[in-house]
Amino acid sequence: MTTQNRHRPQMVRWFKLTAAALGAVLLISGCAHHSASSQTYTYGQSQREQVVRYGVVESVRPITIQADRSSGIGAASGAAMGGVAASTIGGGRGKILATMGGALLGGIAGEQVEHRVQKSKGLEITVKMDNGETRVIAQEADVPINAGQRVQVISGAGPVRVSPI
Repeated sequence: MTTQNRHRPQMVRWFKLTAAALGAVLLISGCAHHSASSQTYTYGQSQREQVVRYGVVESVRPITIQADRSSGIGAASGAAMGGVAASTIGGGRGKILATMGGALLGGIAGEQVEHRVQKSKGLEITVKMDNGETRVIAQEADVPINAGQRVQVISGAGPVRVSPI
C-alpha cells in the first residue's frame, strides 16, 4: 500500500469534518444579524407601547455604524476554508505546515471580511424637540431625513427611532 493511499481515509474524514464544521458556522451566521434601522423591530419590541414626541431636525451627519464585537464566524469560516484549500499543497510535514498556514491566513482574512460586513451607513440626527430640548439619535441611513424636516422621535420599547412625519 502506498503512503498516499494509507493516509487517504484520514484525509477524507478530516475533509468531511471540516466541511460539516464550515456548514454549521455558515448556518449559524445567518442568525447573527443586528439592525439599527428605524423601520426594523425585533419580535420582542413589537406590540409594546411607545412614546412619540415631535420635533424638527436641526442637522444630519453621515456616520458609520459598526457591530459591537466580532462573532468569530468570519475567522472560523476563513480558517476552515484556508485549511482545506492549503491541505492540497505538498505532502508529509510540508502538507501539515501548508494546512496550518492556510488556516491561519484564512482566519485572518475571514475576520477582516466579517469586520467590513458588519459596518453600515448611518445618520447622526440632531432634533430640536417641541418642548425645547435637543436630542441626538444615531440610526441606519435607511430612511431619508434632512435638516428642517418635521419628525417623530419614538422611544420606550428598545432603541430610539427618528421617523419622518
